[in-house]
Amino acid sequence: MVRTFISLAFVAMMLKLAMAANYTVGGPNGGWDATTNLQAWAAANNFLVGDNLIFQYGPSHDVIEVSKAGYDSCQVSSPLQSYSGGTTAITLSSPGKRYFTCATPGHCSGGMKLEIDTLATSAPPPASPLAPPPASTLFPPASSSPPEVYSLSPSQSPEMTPTMSPSAPTTSPLASPTPTPVTTPSLKTPLSSSARKESLQSSLTMGISLVIVMVLIAI
Repeated sequence: MVRTFISLAFVAMMLKLAMAANYTVGGPNGGWDATTNLQAWAAANNFLVGDNLIFQYGPSHDVIEVSKAGYDSCQVSSPLQSYSGGTTAITLSSPGKRYFTCATPGHCSGGMKLEIDTLATSAPPPASPLAPPPASTLFPPASSSPPEVYSLSPSQSPEMTPTMSPSAPTTSPLASPTPTPVTTPSLKTPLSSSARKESLQSSLTMGISLVIVMVLIAI
């Protein structure tokens, strides 16, 4: 189970990396310079968490990340991060806005500045839970009148009617006690077979449960 979980996590990470996009800043017709309309380029793209910004620039430029206040006022003396070397790749690791500019004097005020709004990675909608069946299918409405079997009167039910009248003479045949029904051996056979069948079903169910538990433990 642990190896399966690790494999699934690895596959999810690889899929996330495969879906990440690389954006060359200012491309394809421009770059990280003062002549490219960087604000229009940023507005034309949608950036998600995991995407990468690729800055490509000449020796007279660099890349610095600044705060919102530093971006608005072109204050480049206290950058959050500073990069140089001609090619810089920056991963957008969290949602929110980030601000970049060039530290060369006059370049920020000349329009060489970039605001990136990173959106959270879209997630699939959660699966809707199964709706329970209507209560009417589980519990049928009770009938307003009792079942017909319970509406029998004492005169219609010989088992509930006394077998002798209080005023009947003792010598009358009606006064004789009702004979006790004798259970014949043939009635015991279905009960015994049913009990054996239930016992067999219980044993099979327990055996299948044990097999499933052993398979899960082996995995």
